[in-house]
Amino acid sequence: MDSDRIYYSELKCYAEATEKQRKINHTSAFYDMSGIESEGLKKELQAFVLYRGKEVSFSTILTDKVLFRRLVCFLREKDISRMKGFLDRKPEKWIKQFRGWLLQNGYPLTMKKVNVYGNEHIVDTRQIKYFERILRFLQLADERDEREKDIWELDRLDIAVRCNPIYNAKTINFSQISQPDMREETKKTVYMRLQYEALGTIQNGMNAMRQFSAYLKEKYPKVQSCAEIDREILEAYLIYRTTECAPGKGASNQILCLRSMLETVGKLYQYPQLDKLFLNTDISPREQPEFKVYSENEMKILNAHIARMDEQIARCLVIHQMLGTRISDTLTLRRDCLYNEHGQNMIRIYQVKTDVYNKPISRELVMLIQKAMDYTIERYGETKYIFVNENDVSRPMQYATVKYQVLAMIQREKLRDDDGKPFRFNSHMFRHYYGVKLTEMHLDDWTIAKLLGHKRLGSVQHYRKMSNQIMADETRAVRDMMTKIIYENLDGWSKEYEQIRHDGYREPTAE
Repeated sequence: MDSDRIYYSELKCYAEATEKQRKINHTSAFYDMSGIESEGLKKELQAFVLYRGKEVSFSTILTDKVLFRRLVCFLREKDISRMKGFLDRKPEKWIKQFRGWLLQNGYPLTMKKVNVYGNEHIVDTRQIKYFERILRFLQLADERDEREKDIWELDRLDIAVRCNPIYNAKTINFSQISQPDMREETKKTVYMRLQYEALGTIQNGMNAMRQFSAYLKEKYPKVQSCAEIDREILEAYLIYRTTECAPGKGASNQILCLRSMLETVGKLYQYPQLDKLFLNTDISPREQPEFKVYSENEMKILNAHIARMDEQIARCLVIHQMLGTRISDTLTLRRDCLYNEHGQNMIRIYQVKTDVYNKPISRELVMLIQKAMDYTIERYGETKYIFVNENDVSRPMQYATVKYQVLAMIQREKLRDDDGKPFRFNSHMFRHYYGVKLTEMHLDDWTIAKLLGHKRLGSVQHYRKMSNQIMADETRAVRDMMTKIIYENLDGWSKEYEQIRHDGYREPTAE
């Protein structure tokens, strides 16, 4: 490998390429960086190409070559000879300059994209995203202390970050906070809060700060620090959100998150005005979310098509329905979750949001879970979780994987709900369905709470504890009825059903 070329044969993915893929014209069988004056930029591009050759297939490399050539043309034409590397300039400045070059040369900046919901969006072209990917890679490769960077890689921080394992969150990005002083203030605040708050809470706060920063950049460009924020600026922002922003879910929560972030900044940096910046009247009462649940007919339609999906995804979704758990609790079921207590089949559920709880389950559900375990062991060996991430079997299956496959199936099959509208998918609606069925069976609140894994009865009632044996005895009829309802919904699966059920039954070991 010389300074101007990287041959495809030097990439790790080349060894896995097909003979047909390797038989390409020799003149295009390498990345060509000749003409780029800065040796630093060349080395960084080489580092990215070699890294990408480890992460993607050779077919992706072949589709990248046009994007790479166009980027090299841009770098050749610009006066960058004195630059040591891409980090000499802010990523947003690079992208702005690249956009201008693309326009001058007649290349599009945006394209249409249809998501799995069937909605059409205007997004940046693959050319721009490719350059952004290079800039992100170089930010992460920066050898500075992680807290000095604008993009933090979570596993490089010196603290244990609490995160939901079914979501693939790897970084926190501060680059969209335009004001340099405010960006540093936010970094220090986030680092402190990461030590005692979940990553999801931090991400909500970051989203609020990014939106506020964008507003300040447009309306108050001279403001560079949280120390300069006063009541007048905040009131103008609140009016702006009410009058100019499209109404959406979680508007009140956005303001609460902003308040929490700014108050923490105030305490850390001794900005006393931030502690008294907000009034209680600034935050409108939260609207109670609409309680939605699938109808019997919708459940039957959805399950009939779920049965024809990938067999492990199908098992996962049926187990999810029969347990009535949150999707995070279903995807993080462990291979030692089943046990037997006094002749009753039990399951141990490690709730991501709260605590561990145990509940009795039916024999049919035990067989289904055992079948899912067998599938995972056969393909991935010994793992912690029943449903695993194929790219990293030490982690559970990602929620995005499940959601994408279901939504793609809905789009492919053109499924419609009872109102004739395109079918919407929300995994929590299965839990709602489960809870509704329990109430229709006239169970008292504490039994329902126990079956759903809740510790409290609403906002005022206290919860009761009960032994597993009492619960098994008093809910056996309910559980059998739930199993019957689920399997009635699955009626007609025939061969498709066979792939997610088990003809045998193994008694869980006693504890």
